[in-house]
Amino acid sequence: MTDAALYFSTRLAHETDSSDVYAAQRAQDRFVLVDVRGQDAWDQGRITGAVHMPYRQIAERAPTEIPHDMPVVVYCWSPGCNAGQKGALAFAQLGYDVREMIGGYEYWVREGQPFENDEGPCERVFDPTVMVVRR
Repeated sequence: MTDAALYFSTRLAHETDSSDVYAAQRAQDRFVLVDVRGQDAWDQGRITGAVHMPYRQIAERAPTEIPHDMPVVVYCWSPGCNAGQKGALAFAQLGYDVREMIGGYEYWVREGQPFENDEGPCERVFDPTVMVVRR
């Protein structure tokens, strides 16, 4: 295997994106989606179906709240945020099968996937700068 092939296959084994996560949700695949952002971010909006576990709390909470054999996908705000990587590392250090959702909450929302806040579901947005929008 070439260096490039090894790099990309390793990366794909540990990352996913919002489209694939949404497809996995719709297919009812077995995994838990974890929002690793702080409380204020969670309150502002989150992915429908996600569990809130800020990355600083994972080592303490995950072993009692998430079965060890449950695959985990973590996300943070956006590509400019590394909390998702911190959260993924914390889960990996506990031995979980974990992947980071690249693009985070920002790209989930921009691609029109379902999201909510404390008031309920939010209006879905389809941003033509990140996806094909058919009219």
